[in-house]
Amino acid sequence: MISIIITTRNEERNLPNLLDSLVAQEQPIEIILVDSGSEDRTVEIAQSYAKRYDFIKIFKHGGTRGESRNFGAKMAKGDALAFIDGDCIAHLLWMKEMRKGLEKGDIVAGKTINIGNKAFEDLDRVELFYKGFDLTFPSCNLTYKKEVFDGIEGFDSWFRTAEDIDLNYRAVDRGAKLIYAENAVVYHRTRSNLLGFFKQAFWNGFGRKQLTLKHGRLWKNYRPIQMIKAHITFWYITRIGIAFLGYFTCKFFRRRKYKPKGTAAYVPVDAKKSG
Repeated sequence: MISIIITTRNEERNLPNLLDSLVAQEQPIEIILVDSGSEDRTVEIAQSYAKRYDFIKIFKHGGTRGESRNFGAKMAKGDALAFIDGDCIAHLLWMKEMRKGLEKGDIVAGKTINIGNKAFEDLDRVELFYKGFDLTFPSCNLTYKKEVFDGIEGFDSWFRTAEDIDLNYRAVDRGAKLIYAENAVVYHRTRSNLLGFFKQAFWNGFGRKQLTLKHGRLWKNYRPIQMIKAHITFWYITRIGIAFLGYFTCKFFRRRKYKPKGTAAYVPVDAKKSG
């Protein structure tokens, strides 16, 4: 069985489309929705689906995205954990293709297709590689064998963003095999306005700096040539610029030593090694 974990906050507009796409997936599945204090009809909508489908379970738990996902994972009874966001729509064959992937690897990253604002749809990811694996597959379309997820203690709730990159990094570092399943498709809505786009870019950059505070220098794991070959547009350059603002904001104004899970003391970070 696969446990599908959704974290939501004010997804009234998008949630029905997501749940419609999930209840039609190949069984056995369970759907675990963790709401972090929605102020709209998100929970009410979820409850209406739970009355019709007994494999939908609803919980309320605040905190960062990683913390909410960890809570959902603790509630899960599946052999694998599939993560998806409240503003997504899953292809009908999503779970079937994820199961095929789990036969070959420990982690399965599906194909995420952006939909919405045309200017934002074609923006490429800034990829980060480690041990031959691309770590930047987003957690809105990511499935982990539960034993692998539990073995690395899940998401690190310290992260504002990039918690999925950190999760993949630690799993691959422990020897987990990450595979890409092109037919496991999820449609993800882009930000609907400029403010949302700017906020996302800023926090993405902030999260990339958090990665270096935890793991040390990571620049060698990027592929600058790939960035240059990306689909360069005005919005691509704008996003990179705002992301650098977030990166340096974290570096100079919110720079604190990283405290790993299960330790009482902070670990010193060498500025020369942190990138």
